[in-house]
Amino acid sequence: MDTKLAAAIDAKRDDLIALTQDLVRMPTLNPPGRDYLLICEYLDGRLKAHGFQTELIRAHGTPGDSDKYPRWNIIARREGAHSGECVHFNSHTDVVEVGAGWSFDPFGGEVSEGKIYGRGTCDMKGGLAASIIAAEAFIETHPAYSGAIEISGTADEETGGYGGVAYLAERGYFDPKRVQHVIIPEPLNKDRICLGHRGGWWAEIETRGEIAHGAMPFLGDCAVRHMGAVLQAFEDKLFPAMASRYTEMPVVPEGARQSTMNINSIHGGEAEPEEGFTGLQAHCVPDSCRIVIDRRFLVEETLEGVRDEVTDLLEDLRKRRPDFEYEITERNSVLPSMTEKTSPIVQTVAGAIKEVMGIEPTYVASPGSYDQKHIDRIGKLKNCIAYGPGILDLAHKPDEYIGIEDMIDSAKVMGTAMVKLLLPSDK
Repeated sequence: MDTKLAAAIDAKRDDLIALTQDLVRMPTLNPPGRDYLLICEYLDGRLKAHGFQTELIRAHGTPGDSDKYPRWNIIARREGAHSGECVHFNSHTDVVEVGAGWSFDPFGGEVSEGKIYGRGTCDMKGGLAASIIAAEAFIETHPAYSGAIEISGTADEETGGYGGVAYLAERGYFDPKRVQHVIIPEPLNKDRICLGHRGGWWAEIETRGEIAHGAMPFLGDCAVRHMGAVLQAFEDKLFPAMASRYTEMPVVPEGARQSTMNINSIHGGEAEPEEGFTGLQAHCVPDSCRIVIDRRFLVEETLEGVRDEVTDLLEDLRKRRPDFEYEITERNSVLPSMTEKTSPIVQTVAGAIKEVMGIEPTYVASPGSYDQKHIDRIGKLKNCIAYGPGILDLAHKPDEYIGIEDMIDSAKVMGTAMVKLLLPSDK
């Protein structure tokens, strides 16, 4: 292990804590997409002070982008003393809603018993801070490095990444001629390398009926009952079929090695009354019912097969059930992504974990997607992994936290990876 680098990271412990606290105290909630420019300007100042050339990029016209909530991103690049390859650390800056049940201020960044608490500490501002500290320590201890180091803070990962990494990838920022190695410091545990993720298909299904007086439902057609038939078909056929499929991808946790589907929402009939309304609903047969489904699929499945499986069930109901009408609308889709264990970034980070922690890494895949999908599919850059501090199970939960020692260890792994990739071979 590079002792100079390790000592430099240890010396930055207080800076790492303060940096993480600063990032967490910016409530970059998504939706709607708050304070993206604020956090990008903060990172701009920090990274410029360490010799990075920075670029702030607004993702005009992407989902959610508006004058009130503009989708801002930052890419910072620092060239080395010699030509060589580029190592890029990509972190998303957005966080999900707070939710109930907190014992700590969600945006306080409070330190307690070796942990920093707050929304986004784990997912993934702690990883962002660790990558910055790692890069700064590496530059200080090895100023004559080859190639380039990039650090990006990107928007909207929690809602698909279209205003962040996807937008940048479409504009060539992840072209393999420009960037050769990507580490995304998502919270997969400091001793695990995440090779990729499952695929996803999101769709809205609407069943239709005919409105009528609730006292005479036989004069109408209840769309909610039709949706009940859809849900029953899922229970009888789709869920058992999905449970029988198993992937060779090392997806964690174990339950996610099967195909899964969640019903995200359901609504039928009259709109929910406004808050404070104390009246009664009108007596009507609902003529519409909608559900949104979240179907996660395996690398062994195809997107076309996933779509067809649901559509075939609906078509079967149309044939068998009187007056059954439906409409299905695709909202989004993501293909599975998987980096080979033999790829340079996997081998490099695996070696760094052994050097820093003296253990063999575990290889995993994520149950949900993250921005690797855009770097892979749009950027055509396969040499990409997720590696960072934090416990995945804490993401999006109350009392989310990041362990300070985990950040230190992960920063040392990231720094060691830069040593392996960016130092001239004769050094």
